[in-house]
Amino acid sequence: MAVTTPIPAPSPAARLSPSRRLPAALAVAVTAALVVSRFGAADPTTWLLETVWVMAGLPLIILFRNRFPLSGLLCALLAAHALVLVVGGHYTYAEVPVGDWVRDGLGWERNPYDRFGHLMQGFVPAILVRELLVRTSPLRGSRWLPVLTVCACLAFSAVFEMLEWLAAVTGGEAADAFLGTQGDVWDTQWDMFCALIGAVCALLFLSRLHDRSLTRPGLNKQARA
Repeated sequence: MAVTTPIPAPSPAARLSPSRRLPAALAVAVTAALVVSRFGAADPTTWLLETVWVMAGLPLIILFRNRFPLSGLLCALLAAHALVLVVGGHYTYAEVPVGDWVRDGLGWERNPYDRFGHLMQGFVPAILVRELLVRTSPLRGSRWLPVLTVCACLAFSAVFEMLEWLAAVTGGEAADAFLGTQGDVWDTQWDMFCALIGAVCALLFLSRLHDRSLTRPGLNKQARA
């Protein structure tokens, strides 16, 4: 009588489809970076204020991963944005070493990491808003899609600046590290302008790639209540 060898059940990691492995790996990487960034943070309060978006957003993405999975492109961009926030929270935006290197190398007067952070604040949310509108509204292919996407990014940037204003009013000098104005009286306007540039660039350079990313099976369904 032939003896059959039982086939071991696949591990949870093996059961993950390729489309799910990337988001899972990115979630692990972002979580690890968030935990590590807390140790030796220049200012614990600033670290919390800068990374709270990561701590709030990551659980939401995980919670809705089956009901409304995100495209691979958007997951990668969100992870990159999270790392920018984590680094800024660890050092404070005005003291990030790579920003100091750029400032010294180009002879600038201020650390530009804050400007880069606000470019990302427009660049990544533009793809997030675009994906939400394409998948949950009749705006796919509409000329209004990029217009409304940029408007949403500017609205988010404005809300963030109002939160900074609130921090300045309530925290006084203690909020200086969080604000990161570096003495620039036009910092708020520059921040919103950088977000605008980031949103426009994302739509110009990533829209076609985003459309291809949205063709993955399971991404064309509407969000379920």
